Amino acid sequence: MSQATDILDYIDQNGSITDNEARDLFCCHRLSARILDLRKLGINIVTERITGKNRYGTYSCARYRRG
Repeated sequence: MSQATDILDYIDQNGSITDNEARDLFCCHRLSARILDLRKLGINIVTERITGKNRYGTYSCARYRRG
């Protein structure tokens, strides 16, 4: 199984995935590249921008889910 298919399975089971989850679960440091691979296969993946706070201030990241 490839990283892209592992990520797609995770999205199907959990609803969505973020960069941090992909890094922790699959050692994937370029989630956007794997999402592009899935999109090239014709899979509809939607990008949602989310914001949060940590000890350094406000941050923004992407959450990917099926469209």
